[in-house]
Amino acid sequence: MSAVSHHIRILVAKPGLDGHDRGAKIVARALSEAGVEVIYTGLHQTPEMIARAAVQEGVDAVGLSIMSGAHNTLFAAVIAELAARSAADIAVFGGGIIPDEDLPRLAAMGVKKVFRPGDELAEIVAWVKSAFAPA
Repeated sequence: MSAVSHHIRILVAKPGLDGHDRGAKIVARALSEAGVEVIYTGLHQTPEMIARAAVQEGVDAVGLSIMSGAHNTLFAAVIAELAARSAADIAVFGGGIIPDEDLPRLAAMGVKKVFRPGDELAEIVAWVKSAFAPA
């Protein structure tokens, strides 16, 4: 009997009205090319839609791309929606235009990691693979 391998599964989402998805697509592709299973939900997703998809897809984590400045509200809403679905164990990380002064608040609400413009794709891939490697 062979062991069942667990692939890291990440849902990448663009919450809110932000229409800038190039960065999210680039990160999703880099993760996919590195062997991570990626589900990309597309633009204009509500926190409810993101949490529902995360649960349905059985992902290890949700990566949110937020360029609109609504990061404090949207990260909190996605985390709350995951908790409401008994899925608080699904980690949330993300990236975008996020000021230094907001990083402690995001960490306190449970956001595991925030990447910002200028961070290398290799750094994001390495973090995901390390953070969600099968036990």
